[in-house]
Amino acid sequence: MRKTKDNLLTNTFVVMGLALIACFLWGSAFPSIKIGYKLFHIAKDDTYGKLLFAGYRFFIASLMIFLFCFVSKYSIKVNKKNFYRLLLLGIIQTFIQYIFFYLGLSNTTGVKGSIISSSNTFFSVIIAHFFYTEDKMTWKKILGVILGFLGVIIVNFQSGAFSGGFKFSGEGFVLISSLFGAFAGIYTKKLAKDIPPFAVSGYQLFTGSIVLILVGLSGGTHNVTFTPVGSVLLLYMAFISAAAFSIWSLLLKYNGVGKVSVYKFSIPLFGVFLSYFLLKESFSGSNVLLAVVLVSLGIYLINKK
Repeated sequence: MRKTKDNLLTNTFVVMGLALIACFLWGSAFPSIKIGYKLFHIAKDDTYGKLLFAGYRFFIASLMIFLFCFVSKYSIKVNKKNFYRLLLLGIIQTFIQYIFFYLGLSNTTGVKGSIISSSNTFFSVIIAHFFYTEDKMTWKKILGVILGFLGVIIVNFQSGAFSGGFKFSGEGFVLISSLFGAFAGIYTKKLAKDIPPFAVSGYQLFTGSIVLILVGLSGGTHNVTFTPVGSVLLLYMAFISAAAFSIWSLLLKYNGVGKVSVYKFSIPLFGVFLSYFLLKESFSGSNVLLAVVLVSLGIYLINKK
């Protein structure tokens, strides 16, 4: 029975379906965060408020995972050694990655931020080459990553969008965030071999969120105002993290990092579409169509045997 499950989770179409679901959820986070800032009355320059908002989101996400495991009687028990390993993952993936992401995004444009954050896939494929034999670099993988990255650039391309130069506290921080995210993916795969995927997601979200909340509160911010509508949105955003991280941990347990990570190129595509429908933001239809083609080709090349 276990072998059948393992084979199912390595099937290309199953991996593609689950990965795209996770990426769709992550893509929906972009407009959700923007709407959330308005509903919770978080000012544009309120860094601590943003971190506190993120901390609440990830904390509730961890509780959702624990509740699901309790109801479904899915064991998430870990020994002391593994708990400390999960604590380290939470610091890397939930705390450090999102500290740099939120601070960097505050000092650059959304276009630049979304493009640079997609470098996570580059870093993941390159770093995995040195850790896993099934993730060795090939010309097909290199070409696939390049095509996917070009697709992300095209979908975000606007006249004058790349002006303003490179600011370390802006674009540099987003790049650092992507690098930490890539290392977190490698570490997640390593932990998922010995620890149940739901435990990996739940504990890392819980520990990372606690640190985010503490840092947010240390700034003395009191600008996170709860409302009924805002609370519903926060619950949805928590569900995004709970479901997406759990799916990702499950996929990394049974598949190579490169095979899974390449689907992250679809996150900006989903973000563009959902921002158009939810925020009424404009986009170029021809750019999106070309981006979809390039990202699809990139995914195909990396997964092609």
